[in-house]
Amino acid sequence: MIEISSTESVGYLAMVLVVSSFIFKDITKLRIINLFGAVAFIIYGFMLDIAWPVIFTNSIIIAIQVYHLIKAKKSTDE
Repeated sequence: MIEISSTESVGYLAMVLVVSSFIFKDITKLRIINLFGAVAFIIYGFMLDIAWPVIFTNSIIIAIQVYHLIKAKKSTDE
């Protein structure tokens, strides 16, 4: 039997979320699922004994996704 560590499990979850986000045609759903994937990758980066490239890259992705989600929400409220 193949044993997967909790760190690997988080990494695989992050990968599945990011890749599956591109299945959605609805850009809002894509951004939300991608956002959760980026959060999971940040957790994974910390579990890898602070993998700064993973943490920084996904922090930027989160900021971009949140910006666009807020912008989209404001445009629908008007």
